[in-house]
Amino acid sequence: MIFTKIKFYLVTGFALMLAACSEKQQQQQGPPPAIPVTVEDVKATDATYYDEYPGTVVALNQTEIRAQVSGYITGIYFKDGAKVVKGQRLYSIDQQLYTANYEQAVANLHVQETNLQKAQKDADRYHELDKKDAIAKQQVDYADAALEAAKKQVDAAMANVNAVKANVNFATIVAPFSGTIGISQVRSGTSVVAGQTILNTISTDNPIAVDFAVDQKEVYRFLQLQQGQKAHDSTFSIAFGKDVYPSYGSINLIDRAVDPQTGTIKTRLVFPNDNNMLKAGMSTAVRVLNNATENAVLIPNKAITEQLGEFFVYVVGDSSKVSQRKLSLGKQIGVNVIVKDGLKAGEKIVVQGVQNLREGSVITTQAPGAAKK
Repeated sequence: MIFTKIKFYLVTGFALMLAACSEKQQQQQGPPPAIPVTVEDVKATDATYYDEYPGTVVALNQTEIRAQVSGYITGIYFKDGAKVVKGQRLYSIDQQLYTANYEQAVANLHVQETNLQKAQKDADRYHELDKKDAIAKQQVDYADAALEAAKKQVDAAMANVNAVKANVNFATIVAPFSGTIGISQVRSGTSVVAGQTILNTISTDNPIAVDFAVDQKEVYRFLQLQQGQKAHDSTFSIAFGKDVYPSYGSINLIDRAVDPQTGTIKTRLVFPNDNNMLKAGMSTAVRVLNNATENAVLIPNKAITEQLGEFFVYVVGDSSKVSQRKLSLGKQIGVNVIVKDGLKAGEKIVVQGVQNLREGSVITTQAPGAAKK
């Protein structure tokens, strides 16, 4: 029992002696050394950048060319992909049947006109006899009725002539407007069906349009851009990868309503296409110049740390101590990023060495081992 107590007192005393030695050693070592970092002053500047939207090149006017009468293609009068002008002949369809029908309709019209002349003469003669009271009144009425019927028959024959003549005209297909025609879907001898067979597609290409979707929250902004746009304004441009199209565009229209499923509204730009560089169906990036951010706070992207989807920087405070501050970020511009909230001009932040810091760390801007003045 006595030996147990002695052992307890010896162990307790030894532990107290070790603790005292450790505390004394820590007091001799002092605080941890300052961490070398690079700092920068936060500055405000006028930020200019581009908002980008996916877009598609489309023709301002495009239509499918279909046969309006049935038959066989007898002629093609253009080269695939060529420029055509309004009214230019493109295709012809076998006209033999339609020409024969037209001639028959004209012949029938002549017959009806002859019948009309006979009915007119009969009516005139009966009226003269009626003046002399030499014919029954009923006969005069019959003659007048026959004359009116003959007139109707002539009108019907004339309408039939016009209808058949239209089919003859439809057998020759012309360009509905000036533009570029595509690759023909039929060849000479192909049988086509009225209203069904697509012969080709024609579209305009200068100027040409680009369609893109705008979030409904930005509709007011784009309406203002549309009202304030000027000739050769650099607000709207398009890019294909790193290549930027050399001409600027302008807003042609903003659609009538927002799509309730996507919450966006279609917006259409118009671009000159003198060299035919833009083709309908191409995908592009619409670049909208945004210079509305005045006195924006820009900081290097490398100064920012991310934790669970939130962004922070180390701000230098008194006694060279840093504190971590949460930021709200905006658009990234090159190696910098706009700070919407969390920093103001004149503050100092750490831009290099952030990986070695924690809340309350003491920093130095001198390199390790540099001589103190």
